[in-house]
Amino acid sequence: MEASGGRESPEPSGAAAASFAGRLPKPKLTPAQLDTQLQDAVRLKAEGNGFYRGKRVRSAIGSYHRALLVLRSLDSEVTAGIQGFGTEVPVLTPAQDELLRNTQVDCYNNLAACLLQKQSVDYARVQEYSLRVLRRRPGDPKALYRAGVATLELGDAHTAKQYLTQACSGQPKDANVKKYLLKAEEKLKSELQKEKAMYRGMFSSSSKAEESNQASVTSG
Repeated sequence: MEASGGRESPEPSGAAAASFAGRLPKPKLTPAQLDTQLQDAVRLKAEGNGFYRGKRVRSAIGSYHRALLVLRSLDSEVTAGIQGFGTEVPVLTPAQDELLRNTQVDCYNNLAACLLQKQSVDYARVQEYSLRVLRRRPGDPKALYRAGVATLELGDAHTAKQYLTQACSGQPKDANVKKYLLKAEEKLKSELQKEKAMYRGMFSSSSKAEESNQASVTSG
């Protein structure tokens, strides 16, 4: 349409409009909205705990993942990396931040427990979740135990023993911790015996080769 000396500027539409809208600053969450989202995450975690107690592991995993997704959108360690791209970074109070971190850690800890209940266990994921917990709670005995189990199953008996020894200090009467600590110690002992046997074999072969060389020199 013509408009007094020039063309009318076209309105953005379709993909262009969506792109333009994506660059607009998003409205800042109010303290009440932040509280609501945090409580949603806490509720989802509690829902997951209920599913886990009822042995509905798959449903529990889903609830914990949804809780973590809610928390991710509020996590300053995540959102700080996307400032300047139209995203308004939420500012949490110290109490809100503590609630967020504690809920995150609980969800990761519980996810690791759920994964260990599955018929086919993803030990790499169990280890990852347990180590995330330990970064926030270095002495958490359950996370130490699960990190130890996963690390042992992934083939690192030495590091597994370290985790399980610490877990045993926190849970000295836990039969499972003792069982896996014993497994780690037995694997380390077996590996040491194999290593010694390998060196004995190497030295034996070297000695025989040396004797053969000396016999050849003597006979010559």
